[in-house]
Amino acid sequence: MSKAPDTPSPAAHAADSHDMIRVLGARENNLKDVSIEIPKRRLTVFTGVSGSGKSSLVFDTVAAESQRLINETYSAFVQGFMPTLARPEVDVLDGLTTAIIVDQQRMGGDPRSTVGTATDANAMLRILFSRLGQPHIGSPKAFSFNVPSISGAGAVTVERAGKTVKERRSFSITGGMCPRCEGRGTVSDVDLTQLYDDSKSLTEGALTIPGYKPGGWNYRLYSESGFFDADKPIRKYTEQELQDFLHREPTRMKIAGINMTYEGLIPRIQKSMLSKDREAMQPHIREFVDRAITFTDCPECGGTRLSEAARSSRIGGTSIADACAMQISDLAEWVRGLDEPSMAPLLATLQQTLDSFVEIGLGYLSLDRPSGTLSGGEAQRVKMIRHLGSSLTDVTYVFDEPTTGLHPHDIQRMNDLLLRLRDKGNTVLVVEHKPETIAIADHVVDLGPGAGTAGGAVCFEGTVEGLRASGTLTGRHLDDRASLKKTVREPAGTLEIRGATAHNLRGVDVDIPLGTLVVVTGVAGSGKSSLVHGSIPAGAGVVSVDQGAIRGSRRSNPATYTGLLEPIRKAFAKANGVKPALFSANSEGACPTCNGAGVIFTDLAMMAGVATTCEECEGKRFDASVLEYHLAGRDISEVLAMPVAEAEEFFASGEARTPAAHRVLGRLADVGLGYLTLGQPLTTLSGGERQRLKLATHMAEKGGVYVLDEPTAGLHLADVEHLLGLLDRLVDSGKSVIVVEHHQAVMAHADWIIDLGPGAGHDGGRVVFEGTPADLVAARSTLTGQHLAAYVGA
Repeated sequence: MSKAPDTPSPAAHAADSHDMIRVLGARENNLKDVSIEIPKRRLTVFTGVSGSGKSSLVFDTVAAESQRLINETYSAFVQGFMPTLARPEVDVLDGLTTAIIVDQQRMGGDPRSTVGTATDANAMLRILFSRLGQPHIGSPKAFSFNVPSISGAGAVTVERAGKTVKERRSFSITGGMCPRCEGRGTVSDVDLTQLYDDSKSLTEGALTIPGYKPGGWNYRLYSESGFFDADKPIRKYTEQELQDFLHREPTRMKIAGINMTYEGLIPRIQKSMLSKDREAMQPHIREFVDRAITFTDCPECGGTRLSEAARSSRIGGTSIADACAMQISDLAEWVRGLDEPSMAPLLATLQQTLDSFVEIGLGYLSLDRPSGTLSGGEAQRVKMIRHLGSSLTDVTYVFDEPTTGLHPHDIQRMNDLLLRLRDKGNTVLVVEHKPETIAIADHVVDLGPGAGTAGGAVCFEGTVEGLRASGTLTGRHLDDRASLKKTVREPAGTLEIRGATAHNLRGVDVDIPLGTLVVVTGVAGSGKSSLVHGSIPAGAGVVSVDQGAIRGSRRSNPATYTGLLEPIRKAFAKANGVKPALFSANSEGACPTCNGAGVIFTDLAMMAGVATTCEECEGKRFDASVLEYHLAGRDISEVLAMPVAEAEEFFASGEARTPAAHRVLGRLADVGLGYLTLGQPLTTLSGGERQRLKLATHMAEKGGVYVLDEPTAGLHLADVEHLLGLLDRLVDSGKSVIVVEHHQAVMAHADWIIDLGPGAGHDGGRVVFEGTPADLVAARSTLTGQHLAAYVGA
């Protein structure tokens, strides 16, 4: 028999050739025509100094275009309800898959948002209690603290077959909201002694509220209202007079011939001061509000936010309020013990969600924890929970520094999760600085070489070994290891903390040495922030720089945020003999065509709006007449286009010498922001840049104790040295610096370490070590000690 010829191997299928995400000519923000190929179904880490263009490439180009293309698959009607996204500045984007973004945006600070409502765990618990709770009180809405109980009845007019028919309708909704605190859990109380001195009369100046000076309109409204005798001391008012003074409903009246609305003092202050965002208040008003308003747990619901009926329904002695207050690891055990075949699918999903919390290292949270109190790293891990059990594959997951706020012990866990997502057949893109995470990458893209205009180019792409040998800034610093200090500073005194019990702290007593660099460390959830922010009195001389987001619109920039624009405007006004308001793009100097925005927006309904540079001012934001005024040969738009380093020289000497501006610029350069331009919109800054901008602003405050919350977040390995130099300068100038930190280089550089633990949640909250870094390494008695010893190679 003749032998059959060998059958040729089948050619590779055309569908299998798309194994790369190709980016050609990306120019978003500071990217300079970047072209790269990202392998699919692999873990790719993007690294480079803060501000080098990592987020612009990963989030603003790849992920943004993926989301835009998905949105375009919906009908125009649905797109009208979705956020509109513009196409990124890029020539070609090929081979994209669905992108799921897990970023570090803080979760909403709304007082009604909790860990449970943000992760759907509460929704499942409400269904569980509405089915199994005894006594039965109603639908799942009856267990929601965001739904008030309402009922109503009345006639409605309906058009039927050309006739108008009146029908009587009634409805009622049973909600779970506590009627006293309206589901917030806390009630505010006004301390009347802070509003007025009751031994004086209004004529003698009894009111002590900022802005209520005798003779001013705010004051005359009360002293000339006629509801009470202005010459009588307030403590002698009758009950009716006191009621009119403090609580009277708005009443129209004439004072000195002018129509005004009189209103009781308490509602007036609540409207004018308490409804505003605390961060946006002027310092003296914020101080008054902190003194005059006390927030206490609602006496009716005990801070649980729930109505009495919702708290009375129980499953085996546990109410929904008890379940939400449990530590999640304990709640998972409780759910596992419920045996109810009719609820099996719900219990299985709830169980999986709660187990994901534990697995990701957040088992120490409780579902009733307000989501606004989570740190950036915790918020990001809470968002990850939705994706852990997902059966989707061939998805692109995009992470923004997932190790932020994680102890070295927890980073290993996070790495395992990233690898697990990849092994399911997904493309994982991670923006990261930590060498432990860079080490597990299949592919590395290093952007740089510098930050801002000096960055935006690809310095290296390839394997981790290739990066080490490449000689780029990241490659050179990848194996950097700080060494322990030979000598530590002697404390100049101590700050005593006694019996600290905030959150999970267990009556902690600790002495914090002053005049030194103190690092407070411990695993995530061990009580570091509770100790530092909750127990150090935030009074005079304490400057606290936390990780809260910077508020600011597209019109805000480093110059407006740091108060730098004020002296610059005055210098221009003085040199040209005109008023300062002309040199503000938000005031009289604005270009009339674009109102000082520099761009003109065209709204295209469900399609992405188009922003075009204003032709009138060419994007300079100022009226042409304003640009004719010069200071040392530069107009205001040229000054705002300068980088900090150049502006620092410009305002240092000669005709433009402005000491007030030079001081602010010096602080910006100190925190490593010399490359930022003064007029760059705050919305384009990276997370690390925003935090350093905040630090620079706070350094101006007169304080003896600086409290910093993870200042290395978002910092490149090369910039950590710069930060340590800055901390040293602060301490050497006589300040005390307390840093909550996980970065081993900062721990090794400390004079004193306070280590909390041993675990998280109710397994933490104790001081497990205090002493010098050398003693911690020698003892190796805690998790931190073991990781620090491995880091310094001891």
